[in-house]
Amino acid sequence: MTPGFWHNRAVFLTGHTGFMGGWLSFWLAELGARLTGYALTPPTRPNFFSLSGLETRLHSLIADIRDPILLKNAILSAEPEIVFHLAAQPLVRDAYRRPAETFETNVMGTVNLLEAIRHCPSVRAVVIVTSDKVYANQEWAWGYRESDRLGGREPYGASKAAAEIVVDSYRASYFASQATPCAIATVRAGNIIGGGDWAAERLVPDAIRAFVRGQTLAIRHPEAVRPWQHVLEPLNGYLCLAEKLIADPDGTAGPWNFGPAQDDIRPVAWLADRISELWGDGAHWHHANESGPYEATLLAVDSAKAHQKLGWRPVWTLDHGLAETVAWYKAEQRGADCAAQTASQIERFQEAA
Repeated sequence: MTPGFWHNRAVFLTGHTGFMGGWLSFWLAELGARLTGYALTPPTRPNFFSLSGLETRLHSLIADIRDPILLKNAILSAEPEIVFHLAAQPLVRDAYRRPAETFETNVMGTVNLLEAIRHCPSVRAVVIVTSDKVYANQEWAWGYRESDRLGGREPYGASKAAAEIVVDSYRASYFASQATPCAIATVRAGNIIGGGDWAAERLVPDAIRAFVRGQTLAIRHPEAVRPWQHVLEPLNGYLCLAEKLIADPDGTAGPWNFGPAQDDIRPVAWLADRISELWGDGAHWHHANESGPYEATLLAVDSAKAHQKLGWRPVWTLDHGLAETVAWYKAEQRGADCAAQTASQIERFQEAA
């Protein structure tokens, strides 16, 4: 990622009030981008958007991705060169409870975005965030590649796989023949951790809530293996990819994986042990042994394509990313400036990169 590339660059970002979208918005603001955000109100209290002071660092539009007219007008008004699409219903277990809303948001929300971009000639590059759960999971011990079959045994993964198919069809039908190239890529990251996430039924936020209250963290599937990574890792890839989409639209459009190193993929129990140790104060966890809907046991993505074609590599180990995550939450708990904490972590990450 080239920091100077982003200075005064017009960027439109959906989902800026969420956890990952908030971190990406903050980073882009630090890089000097002219940023417009489009999203619903922050989904939790507390939340990263408010604590980091993002509302003062970009033009924030509070609106629904499912409203095609509002979205189209917002994009036409912003005249962005680059679009990042992160607005989504992002929770696996919530998707079981609300499947229709999940498909409407994740599939038709993506359709609405692409329809708006079709009519906005300023857009040259689009990065659409899907999920590592888009693959037809075979419980393989190795990572899935971008060419592997899409699927989804549960509503969340299926909705994201469907969004991938939508993007591919729009790319071939409407954007390949444009006189002015508009390159579109989809990105599939691992399980994201980092300060400022308070979503329900995610391991790290669940842990922080339990530890702050002096409670024991309950773990559903300690044996499950996930490609955990700090939020700055895939975001670094997304920024790098967007630059390449401008420079080489034909060579970079399509799907991309951004996951941790294969030897840094860990089971849930390892993460629970480590975050308990980092938090201290007697923090601990237990196996809840509760039944629930289907969740994959083994999941990993192969990022060789990003390594070879973009020069992207993970910067922080999972252990270091966890330490930064716990440090962020501890700073928030003692009333520190969360914007300064976020800026400091981004600066350290960029120096390490």
